[in-house]
Amino acid sequence: MRSTSTWLSAWTSDRRGAALGALAVLAVLALSAAPTAARAQADVVGQIHIVERPGDATHDLGQAVVWLEAVRRPGATIVTPAASAPAAGAIEMKEREFAPHVRIVRTGGSVEFPNDDPFSHNVFSSTPLGPFDLGLYRTGSTRAATFARPGVYPIYCNIHHRMVSFVIAVPTPWYTQPANDGRFALRDVPPGTYVLHAWHERGGETTRTLTLAPGATPPLQIALDARGYTVPSHLNKFGQPYTATRADRY
Repeated sequence: MRSTSTWLSAWTSDRRGAALGALAVLAVLALSAAPTAARAQADVVGQIHIVERPGDATHDLGQAVVWLEAVRRPGATIVTPAASAPAAGAIEMKEREFAPHVRIVRTGGSVEFPNDDPFSHNVFSSTPLGPFDLGLYRTGSTRAATFARPGVYPIYCNIHHRMVSFVIAVPTPWYTQPANDGRFALRDVPPGTYVLHAWHERGGETTRTLTLAPGATPPLQIALDARGYTVPSHLNKFGQPYTATRADRY
């Protein structure tokens, strides 16, 4: 017959072994659940094409923007990841150009416009989405604008009429710009119904509704028609034509 101390030692050993066995089972279950969770998301992949005039070649596919906007049904909740479009960004002004030409920002976010030229600029936008006028400011200064509503904001300079850029305010964490060949991918999107937006300066914007199931979707082919594009003329911030009266104007 075993002594009390021997019995307690064996009992403790059995309990420790059982605990270790339970932890091993939980670890296996966790590892097996991880791929299942990953497979529960959807991947949206595709390619954008710009339909050009005969003889013209596309050179600016990387300036396009693609984003998904969730269609929210009453009572439905779509869980979004913490990552999203940046709440703030910058578009520099240098050598009478905006850089970058296209900037993506979260809806409600802001963009700074630092002046790196040796002369003054006046950034403004007349879009109905949210017009603004940052006024005239000199080199070394910066001012910012807020983009409260989702959409495409054309940005101009009141001094130099050839300066044009675009801020795209997106209400979603699922956005991207394609590679130079037009290919794009939006990863780990929860299943559900979405409106896909595709925009390009010369091809305009197109939308389509997608219902996503877990896994990869068939590759999308998106064509934007630039055959009718002409460089648009725009008025200054006063709604009047530009007049070149100073040497630092175009």
